[in-house]
Amino acid sequence: MTIRSGLAAVSMCFAALMLSACAGKVKPIGGAPGLQVAQLSELPRPSAGDRFVQGEPYTVGPFDTIEVDVYGVPDLKRTVAVDASGTFSYPLAGVVQAAGLTPRQIGDEVAKKLRPYVKEPQVTVNVTQMVSQNLTVDGQVARPGNYPVVGRQTLMRAIAVAGGTGEYARLDDVVVFRTVQGQRYVGIYNLGAIRRGAYADPELFANDIVIVGDSPERRRFQDILQIVPLLTTPLVVAVQSL
Repeated sequence: MTIRSGLAAVSMCFAALMLSACAGKVKPIGGAPGLQVAQLSELPRPSAGDRFVQGEPYTVGPFDTIEVDVYGVPDLKRTVAVDASGTFSYPLAGVVQAAGLTPRQIGDEVAKKLRPYVKEPQVTVNVTQMVSQNLTVDGQVARPGNYPVVGRQTLMRAIAVAGGTGEYARLDDVVVFRTVQGQRYVGIYNLGAIRRGAYADPELFANDIVIVGDSPERRRFQDILQIVPLLTTPLVVAVQSL
């Protein structure tokens, strides 16, 4: 079964659910291979292991602690904490950007700043304490990209950190992707409804992917999105394979 036909099946199932709910009889929904509408009020919370992407390098965030070592120059070895702005201070190099970069990229940045003072510096950076992790905000926002998760993060806060919604963003068209114990879930949210207090601002976690408005990822769920304005709670989809 194709993605389009699968989504169409989910849409019909969900429409049937809504009609049966109006009649006072709520029936289980789903049935499309690889795609099921989960009757959940919110996305499942990820475990600690779900918050790391296997095989991908770690990107440093605010309040992480890193060790910077310059080969052959022991006096420049430092253990520093990344501050809230995502930077740290280092001798001779001054202020160095760290948030959103891998340890290797930070080492390259430090080496570039040290070249006027150290001949061909070889810089090694290791993360000694991980406090923050990252989530992705994409689509119709001012500054799409990866952002560190420090403390409690929510959908509205994440979009604000990304500069807010774009000029052509659809507030009723926000998708959150999350993987929990190998199962991929998709939550579909309406920012306008959250602002009105229709339901709570959902909490986000490291490795979540937020898509606002028109994007290739969101287009996969076009059939489902057609019925989203009818919802008074978020819609959560469990995706086995796409």
